[in-house]
Amino acid sequence: MNYEQSHRRLISGQSAGLGAKVLRLLLGVAAIGYSSVVRLRNVLYSKGWLKAHRVDAAVICIGNITTGGTGKTPLVIWVYKQIISYLPSQISDSPCAILTRGYKAVKDSDSKTQEYSDEIAILMERCPQAKVVVHPDRVAGATRAINEIGAKVLIMDDGFQHRRLARDLDIVTIDATRPFGYGKMLPAGLLREPTTSLKRADAVVLTRCDQALDSELNGLERKLRVIHPDIIIARSAHAPVRAESTDQNNISIEQLRNKKVFAFCGIGNPEAFLNTIRDLGGELVGSKAFNDHYHYTEDCLSDIQGQAEHLGADLILTTQKDWTKISQLIPADKSLSLAYLAVEIKFLAGKDQLTALIEDTLQGKITTSPK
Repeated sequence: MNYEQSHRRLISGQSAGLGAKVLRLLLGVAAIGYSSVVRLRNVLYSKGWLKAHRVDAAVICIGNITTGGTGKTPLVIWVYKQIISYLPSQISDSPCAILTRGYKAVKDSDSKTQEYSDEIAILMERCPQAKVVVHPDRVAGATRAINEIGAKVLIMDDGFQHRRLARDLDIVTIDATRPFGYGKMLPAGLLREPTTSLKRADAVVLTRCDQALDSELNGLERKLRVIHPDIIIARSAHAPVRAESTDQNNISIEQLRNKKVFAFCGIGNPEAFLNTIRDLGGELVGSKAFNDHYHYTEDCLSDIQGQAEHLGADLILTTQKDWTKISQLIPADKSLSLAYLAVEIKFLAGKDQLTALIEDTLQGKITTSPK
């Protein structure tokens, strides 16, 4: 069991015993200190005592309030496509840039030898007309995008807590399968800031709604309305569209049914990925979950291959996020096919409202004639 799984078992109360109780008590004390700092910082920004820097571009922020995977990257890609659709003829004059911290990325993003982090590699592949600007300082990254490429629209990835850069639109993703991180602040829970911070958000996109009951979703929406009565709420799912294998052959969703699958991933919510495979009708004969942003090696892949063979798997399946890190490590003489599950965000409710909100934001910043 990896560190993240152990931590979640501890904070969720699954880990029993005196030792676990003592650890939860210590984490609760640490959470008080963390929460105090976060709340103070938010007050300073809300009162204007800490300055938010406004730039000459429309800034759309995609973020969350918990650690772990909530499905931000598919939403960033969808928002990018909405912007391109809204600015079809002006995109060369009003380019779009994506700002990211580049977690575990090395070297400058302009370098051809860049070893991109998983999210950056996906964004560059799926958003070909956007400039992906990697910089830990969001204001500096925004300035660079505006000055060097003349960006008029900035999508700030994972930026809800980074308030130094003023934004025109805040969209927060919430995983419907574990919405509020066990209800406690880090490290006692998974909350990066209090749920009351959602008052700053303009819209919430509930992700993985296909893995939650309607009663749970309705209850979650009621809680969000108490916090922010006027917030726009959209429901979505991560819809698998195909599996792409090492030999470049697509495997249809229908072909995945009844296949014996060994799955592995290094993402924030591994159980959601495993549930997706089960829902598709795949027979999950084994799995291995690594820490989020795990750095794979050839030995690691060899071990996965061995486990899958031992369990009689027909196919080894991972996520696209993990694929960006292992594609160059896959041996040519592999005995089992290795593939990743390609997914796209699918809206179940609230899509039109969210689209209108994005277009209204752009209308005030970009001179264009929407189609």
